[in-house]
Amino acid sequence: MRNITTDNALGTESVGRLLIRLSVPAVTAQLVNMLYNVVDRMFIGHIPEVGATALTGVGVTFPVIMIISAFASLVGMGGAPLAAIRMGEGRNDRAEVILGNCTTALMVLSVVLTLVFVIYTKPLLQLFGASPATLGYGASYLRIYAAGTPFVMASLGLNSFISTQGFAKESMITVVIGALTNVVLDPVFIYLLNMGVSGAALATIISQAISAFWVVRFLLSDKTKLRIKANNLRVNWSIIGSVLLLGSAPFVMQSTESLVSISLNTSLQKYGGDLAVGAVTIMSSLLQFIMLPLNGITQGAQPIMSYNLGARQFDRVRQTFRLLLTACLTFSTGCWLLMMLIPGVFARIFTTNPALTAQTVWSMRIFMAAVFMLGAQVACQQSFIALGEARIALCMALLRKIVLLIPLVYILPNFLADKVSAVLLAEPIADAIASTVTTVSFALSIKEIMARAA
Repeated sequence: MRNITTDNALGTESVGRLLIRLSVPAVTAQLVNMLYNVVDRMFIGHIPEVGATALTGVGVTFPVIMIISAFASLVGMGGAPLAAIRMGEGRNDRAEVILGNCTTALMVLSVVLTLVFVIYTKPLLQLFGASPATLGYGASYLRIYAAGTPFVMASLGLNSFISTQGFAKESMITVVIGALTNVVLDPVFIYLLNMGVSGAALATIISQAISAFWVVRFLLSDKTKLRIKANNLRVNWSIIGSVLLLGSAPFVMQSTESLVSISLNTSLQKYGGDLAVGAVTIMSSLLQFIMLPLNGITQGAQPIMSYNLGARQFDRVRQTFRLLLTACLTFSTGCWLLMMLIPGVFARIFTTNPALTAQTVWSMRIFMAAVFMLGAQVACQQSFIALGEARIALCMALLRKIVLLIPLVYILPNFLADKVSAVLLAEPIADAIASTVTTVSFALSIKEIMARAA
């Protein structure tokens, strides 16, 4: 028997106001979260004399950073929607068991990842496209960053359980505290203490530790609806299996960014050298500027959709999706216009090197050509996750990166004389095809999803 509380805002408040109230802090949090890596790169890129080389070296560590984030999403974004659905059913006790199991899973995974990345730092960076000139910078950054993996996993993974309860402000504060600390510490460690890229990494993990402390403190307090309790930390393999299945789609979305980064770095190193790799490092940062706010908008919508699916209020689910799609498309199209019209402004944020700036400006108009379509893909793909459709979401995540983008990186240079252009073209072609397929798939599936939940 379901016991739905009618006074729960997720099920009663105006969907438009609710989406704004939950999305604005989530988007703000994502934008601020972007500062962790982007600010590091901005400061590193402006180190006198070695900035361009150091920036390229740190860019090669991007696959590892994305892998760590991906494992946090595997657990956090797999468990949070399931917890929200249980809350919609009026079963908060079951939601707390999910939270406890996810807490255990995050900690175990963080220990394993730390050991792997610390032990195999240099071989991994060489695999990811580091040259002899950039390997030292990448290794200096990664060894320190990897040691802070438990903090990254806790802050990212458990924060999903704060936002899924509707505590958007608290979720935002988690990220803001850490990111602002990073902004303050970066110039101190990099320039004042003359620690270079090692200082950037140290600033980042200290900031993540502060964020992790805030998250855990909140989830142990009386302010939260769902609390971390010792008796729920014992592993329930059935719950872990459900979490990993649903979290597989966001995991693939983020972990395959690592494979994409490896493919782009190694191919561009082959055809264009360190300059081309430096340009794609900058563009990857700019792509984060687009993707993270889109994820923030969907994070605001996810609790509304998941809760109301559990409560069988299907009109509210549909209304939420329509607003989500509109917001995502508007944002991605606006970003696309800016990057097509004024690419030089964005390039100069990261570097003062004239050659790297010119390379980035030229590359951006190719690489970002179909970015406006990403709004539809992210909205539909994340809605599949919010509605508990793990398998479909996973297929859509695999389509863009594994089926399309990575093969195209290696195929297209065989048909075009300009090899660097060919590698860059893989991104817009994959974006266009995957966005179209994902949108059509969601339109065809939504009625069946509602019918099964009824």
